[in-house]
Amino acid sequence: MKRSSVQRAHCKEMDFSVTFLKNQNYSELKKECMKNGRLFEDPEFPASVESLVYSKAPPPGLEWKRPNELCEDPHLFVDGISSHDLHQGTLGNCWFVAACSCLALRSALWKKVIPNWQNQEWDANRPHKYAGIFHFQFWCLGNWVDVVIDDRLPTVDGNLIYCRSNVKNEFWSALLEKAYAKLAGSYEALEGGNTADAIVDFTGAVTESFDLVKGHHCANVIEQTRMFEILLKVYKRGGLVSCSIKPSVDEDMEAVTPMGLVKGHAYSVTEIKKVPLGTTTLCFGKSEKLFMIRMRNPWGKREWRGAWSDESEEWRKVSKSQKETLGLTVRDDGEFWMTFEDWCTNFTHADVCRIINTSCLSRHKTWEKAEAQGSWTKNSETLLNRSGGCYNNKDTFLQNSQYLFEVRKKEDNVLISLQQKDNRALKKEGRGDYFIIGFEIFKVEQNRKYRIHKLEGQERTAFSTYKNLRSVFLRKRLKSGKYVIIPTTFLPGITSDFVLRLFTDEPSKFSELVHDKPRVTWWSLLFGHPKRVTQVTVHSVIGVQRKGKTRGAGLYIIIKCENQSVKSEVQKNTTSAVFDTQAIFYRKNINKPLAIQVWDSNILSDQFLGQVLLAASPNDPIEVQSLQLHGRLGREAEVMPGCITVKLVSSDDLVEL
Repeated sequence: MKRSSVQRAHCKEMDFSVTFLKNQNYSELKKECMKNGRLFEDPEFPASVESLVYSKAPPPGLEWKRPNELCEDPHLFVDGISSHDLHQGTLGNCWFVAACSCLALRSALWKKVIPNWQNQEWDANRPHKYAGIFHFQFWCLGNWVDVVIDDRLPTVDGNLIYCRSNVKNEFWSALLEKAYAKLAGSYEALEGGNTADAIVDFTGAVTESFDLVKGHHCANVIEQTRMFEILLKVYKRGGLVSCSIKPSVDEDMEAVTPMGLVKGHAYSVTEIKKVPLGTTTLCFGKSEKLFMIRMRNPWGKREWRGAWSDESEEWRKVSKSQKETLGLTVRDDGEFWMTFEDWCTNFTHADVCRIINTSCLSRHKTWEKAEAQGSWTKNSETLLNRSGGCYNNKDTFLQNSQYLFEVRKKEDNVLISLQQKDNRALKKEGRGDYFIIGFEIFKVEQNRKYRIHKLEGQERTAFSTYKNLRSVFLRKRLKSGKYVIIPTTFLPGITSDFVLRLFTDEPSKFSELVHDKPRVTWWSLLFGHPKRVTQVTVHSVIGVQRKGKTRGAGLYIIIKCENQSVKSEVQKNTTSAVFDTQAIFYRKNINKPLAIQVWDSNILSDQFLGQVLLAASPNDPIEVQSLQLHGRLGREAEVMPGCITVKLVSSDDLVEL
């Protein structure tokens, strides 16, 4: 069985090692080409029909040409890189081109995708350095993958047929598209997709999708304002945003709305701003600033025709200097501004790609990151199966991989992203669709070390939406304690790889629960191996009697079993408290009772308020019990004020709980 690997990042960014697709090393291949005096021809992605299409005929007149056969002075970049550089071409991959437009906005991001771009650039002064070979890097399930290509590009009549720049001798976008097509298996495999997926592949970002219709953003001003602040913060902190209009019927795909927007088409958001306009009454009431958003159509044409479109009269309210600052262009270049209110009204979906900050050197909020690369795998042996399906499959659900983490603060925001493997390369085999995936979160015992085997007794705290998307995301505020995340496919028996990422405010001690029970070792054989497992839940304590009135004092409980103990948090200034504290013990001496003690926390010395002793046998009732508190050992008969409400479940099968 493939076991998942767990990686963590604490005070600095993760430095992922780069792996080579098809074991092709760019530096070695380039040296070999230069040594032999020939241009690189990629045997793994040849200039052939198979690299272009798999289910339809290639375009008539198809020829593969190198950039220096298409123009006199080819370059990767001409006058830098810009979101205006891109035009989609005849391939139905507007989602990819929109992602490229987003990528072009952030130099720190595209320089990772196009590594050492200066060394890859054409150099007219050193033509002998040209070997017809390029490489790009993509983030794939937690690892950066280096993809080598030759520069033979598909053309018809001497023109690029797919992604191209608006400058004839600029080729970064066409070469990037070819590398991405190689990763996917063919150009045709890029037909249809999600902009957020490509952005994740470019950046390793975490994606959160918003349904603007279900979220009532089109009519609710409060929701509009909240969404604007979310997008503005994401944009300012280096994140990327895209949006689209979901057609109600398939026939409306790429239909143009009366306002000039294209349905089923991905738009990249290229700017988000509050534009100062005095005290004019605008879309959010009387305000000194107008909420504005700028977008780009990957087609390089067809723009918004409503208010604040390029030539609309609303721009008369904006000074010439403000227009220059905003980058307003009055031409059909595919880029346009609109008010955020109009954006919420006209678009139905938005994908927000956050570049989560894990650097302790940043002045912005720093997240603690943990990551696990795992697999859903089938096995006929129940304890080894890791493809149990979703929570609805009660008999098999807990067979999935389980990951333990801790929330150390009283409450903490937790971000969780689950991403499945991209199967685009399987499209030519009639497969390649995404599985429905999601995850569940359970609050577990404070001392949980082994896998959960029984749902009863575990608190289902949160769960993601299950979707047939490449990734699902959840933001949740959790109270202090231990939790287990269980990533699943919707149906059992499905096999695939995944990466699970967790972001918390403080280190979470993230780890996979690998073992089902304590292992048999020479030490346990010599000194005794556990014979019984007992789960203890202390719900509440009522009616205890405290001595004195020490300010700040409070109740807490300690659950003791053999040489182990679990302590609850202190509940201040009370004689009754709800704890809902859980513990689990693997017991060697089953004749020794468990003790649950109640204590009063004081500055000078904590005060013992009573306890209960429990045999915790498998034959004991499993219902919630209210038990009278008694004195310490030797004075068990001494009744003390107060009762404790507990539930115990025991089994002599160590993989029962």
